Amino acid sequence: MENDVHITPPSYLPIIGSVAFLILMIGVGNWLHGSHSALFAVFSGMALLTYIVARWFSVVIKENKTVLAGDAVLDRSMRWSMIWFIFTEFMFFAAFFGVLFYVRSWVLPQLSGLVERKVMTHTLLWPTFKGGWPLMTTPDPNIVTPPKMAMSVRGIPAFNTAVLLLSGVTITISHFYIIKDKMVSARKWMLATVLLGCLFLFMQLVEYGHAYQNGLTFSSGIYGNIFFMMTGFHGLHVLIGSIILGVIYVRMRLGHFSKSSHFAFEAAAWYWHFVDVVWLALFVFVYWI
Repeated sequence: MENDVHITPPSYLPIIGSVAFLILMIGVGNWLHGSHSALFAVFSGMALLTYIVARWFSVVIKENKTVLAGDAVLDRSMRWSMIWFIFTEFMFFAAFFGVLFYVRSWVLPQLSGLVERKVMTHTLLWPTFKGGWPLMTTPDPNIVTPPKMAMSVRGIPAFNTAVLLLSGVTITISHFYIIKDKMVSARKWMLATVLLGCLFLFMQLVEYGHAYQNGLTFSSGIYGNIFFMMTGFHGLHVLIGSIILGVIYVRMRLGHFSKSSHFAFEAAAWYWHFVDVVWLALFVFVYWI
């Protein structure tokens, strides 16, 4: 039925956002290949993307305040939109996990001569190569320098796991207090969640510094590639999630939510729980197993 459909007004934000991502990715790609002048493109893309995100937040908040309350159609539309968005994020990380499993279960056994019909590949190309995970050797060390260390499951990874799990608890408590219409307590627990997200990011930077000091870099073979790509993109999502939660905290202080109308809070909580679940998978398959 026509009344059951909510159509958002036209917007230029997706187009400019796509351009910002294109500039950013071109800059990052060239910077990784040693071009220092590409930093201008990186910062330009980041600046344009920041502007788009700020504009997008303002539009969504305005729509949320003026239309969402009591509008069942818009409420259902936003909920399904958030569900599909999280699904795209799930598929994004599924691709990375697919690469990890493919390398560990298929590529390394082939290069090690453990797959019967691929024995000649091993014999002719790298007869001395023996693959394992984490991969501490490379087929040709003269071309790709192998890492000097593998990341331990103990220490910072275990600590960060506890931090994210705790943040999942604090945001759930905050939601409980919103439902009970105790906004002051809800704000306190939301602030605790934001601070835990920032703590996670700080500790991840410390971990990266330790890794680089000990020879594990982005260019140290497939293990370094996969480690930094997967944990780095997860860290980016934690950063985005922390920013979103920070905006929600400010909105809570401005009185934008009530116990009956607070979908923006719920959407942010869904995203944060998704980030938690992804980290648990990373912790198991990248650090532990």
